[in-house]
Amino acid sequence: MTTLAIDRIGVLVTNDPALGEGPLGLRRNVALVLDERGVVAIEKTGVEADATLNAAGRCVIPGFVDSHTHLIFAGDRSREFTARMAGAPYEAGGIGSTVAATRAASAEQLRELAARRRAEGVRAGITHVEVKSGYELTVAGEARLCELARDFTDDVTFLGAHLVPPEYAGQADDYVRLVCGAMLEACARPARWIDVFCEHGAFDVYQSREVLKAGRAAGLQLRVHANQLGPGPGVRLAVDMGAASADHCTHLHRDDIEALAQGDTVATFLPLTDFSTRQPYPKARRVLDAGATVALATNTNPGTSYSTAMNLCLAIAVRDMGMTFEEALRAATVGGARALRRPDLGHFGRRARGDAVILNAPAPEHLVYRAGVPLVAATVIEGRLAWADPEVFGP
Repeated sequence: MTTLAIDRIGVLVTNDPALGEGPLGLRRNVALVLDERGVVAIEKTGVEADATLNAAGRCVIPGFVDSHTHLIFAGDRSREFTARMAGAPYEAGGIGSTVAATRAASAEQLRELAARRRAEGVRAGITHVEVKSGYELTVAGEARLCELARDFTDDVTFLGAHLVPPEYAGQADDYVRLVCGAMLEACARPARWIDVFCEHGAFDVYQSREVLKAGRAAGLQLRVHANQLGPGPGVRLAVDMGAASADHCTHLHRDDIEALAQGDTVATFLPLTDFSTRQPYPKARRVLDAGATVALATNTNPGTSYSTAMNLCLAIAVRDMGMTFEEALRAATVGGARALRRPDLGHFGRRARGDAVILNAPAPEHLVYRAGVPLVAATVIEGRLAWADPEVFGP
């Protein structure tokens, strides 16, 4: 195996308290050695390896794990965003315009558009993504999106139950039967997960339960879009069904928080979506204090979060959601990994994958302290350099 050493690290965030100081497991003035199989060692500076990146005293963190994205789509919804900023409410039905544009695009066009977004995410320090379907809502179309998603991740989510398409208007139950039948059969092979938008204007709790039951019977693991637009049954459904994650969680009652604390479903917050839709930011402090696990993700999509800026997620979480910086950073790394049930991601401990981000900063707090500034100097994925800022490391 070819080894890569990131040498002369000023501060290394291991995310393993057993390996260093505090909840982030900080190590100082060390080298991190990686290969294609994962983390090899944390050593003194000056270590030998097949290739070396000189961090020159900079901070290194585990790569961000973005556990909720809609990366594959066509079309533009900037006018919808502008209207919301002028006071128009967000409604789930806006997804329909993206469905029309995505259906009209070729596979090559969709792959190219998604590749650009993925490259942008790599530059933002995102080393692993989950990618959903959900923007074609036909048997062949959803299968096409799941197959395309495999080009970018092994965490592919089948989201045929994203919205009732126009051809099934007034026939939501018939569409659910299609999702649970022929559509699921076409998507189960490339997908690892199944998701459902349990929300007013999308699918009710009974329809959502049927989708999740069918997906589980087909061998898929479960996720739920829950409690985004208002209070509802989505979070409790996710916990009851043993879903890995309930995503959005913008509107939580005490019963929802108690359910999350008693189960192993991760509460995944998507603060860039709440920013874009003018929703109140979720009270993450209440969820953390109850003992539940929390993740942060970008929800990259054309309508409510056309962004890969995980550092902005951190800044909002710290400023407006009651999270400490350490909690926010862990939520965007090991939290996302737990939402995907991936113990190999988000840390530099035992059996960790070799994903690392060199920050152009001396300490991890700069991700929030310098909110909105692109601070990623280099991104390493599976022990290989995926991107480096030429102004820092040269052409």
